[in-house]
Amino acid sequence: MEIHYPGVRSPVQEQRARWERKRACTARELLETERRYQEQLGLVATYFLGILKAKGTLRPPERQALFGSWELIYGASQELLPYLEGGCWGQGLEGFCRHLELYNQFAANSERSQTTLQEQLKKNKGFRRFVRLQESRPEFGGLQLQDLLPLPLQRLQQYENLVIALAENTGPNSPDHQQLTRAARLISETAQRVHTIGQKQKNDQHLRRVQALLSGRQAKGLTSGRWFLRQGWLLVVPPHGEPRPRMFFLFTDVLLMAKPRPPLHLLQSGTFACKALYPMAQCQLSRVFGHSGGPCGGLLSLSFPHEKLLLMSTDQEELSRWYHSLTWAISSQKN
Repeated sequence: MEIHYPGVRSPVQEQRARWERKRACTARELLETERRYQEQLGLVATYFLGILKAKGTLRPPERQALFGSWELIYGASQELLPYLEGGCWGQGLEGFCRHLELYNQFAANSERSQTTLQEQLKKNKGFRRFVRLQESRPEFGGLQLQDLLPLPLQRLQQYENLVIALAENTGPNSPDHQQLTRAARLISETAQRVHTIGQKQKNDQHLRRVQALLSGRQAKGLTSGRWFLRQGWLLVVPPHGEPRPRMFFLFTDVLLMAKPRPPLHLLQSGTFACKALYPMAQCQLSRVFGHSGGPCGGLLSLSFPHEKLLLMSTDQEELSRWYHSLTWAISSQKN
């Protein structure tokens, strides 16, 4: 039988007290950061969106491409904040979850937004002057528009961390436990979808960049259905003769070997001619040497049904990175 002395708390009471302290700390951080977030959303809505609408410096299609669902996200924050200030965490966050689709839409538009900003800054003199003038306002504290545009996506990550912590430190008997648990799950699912959108956008950028670097019939069609993993110089070791440097581009499904164009080539200097594509599903990989971690580099053997490649690097760490990336690409084709 457990004996309780006056003024001494039991382990269960201590644990509950720790939960309550963490909950209070998290709730306070959520409230304070929401106030700052809403303030920044409002600055952009007022000094950029509102004035741009009034002045007509940007046409509606460009304005929509640049800011996407910004005003609706601002409205969602304005709706949430009074609940947080009143301590109605569960009710406020449950209602906020109705607006999470706005963050998916904002993420899907983010690449287009950055492209539109760069294009308009380059070709629209009136818009360029307007942006510089607004950015110089003391309210923005030196932040530029391009720094502010990713704000909702950064805030979504904060929402995920804070709401999960709030739910985890709310006891199951609390009246808003179920609301907070549901909100944490929905926000986490949205953050994961937004992360996936961002990864795909980065991959598409890599594919377009690589496509622009390459020429040759085999290089066509690289922009669909594959993920870029890495690129770099490796030495191809032939059966006879000296090793030859080649640029390699590794994707989830193929390894592309390319040869640099002559530096004096008038039209294609700085680009690469695609020499071969190797399917990773048919690759057998092994290290010939390079296990010791020494400074002398190493050699990788890649065997395909009709060809064998020996690839060398004098950089041991670089060779290890290639080995792990190749191993991952091969395993991804077998799953």
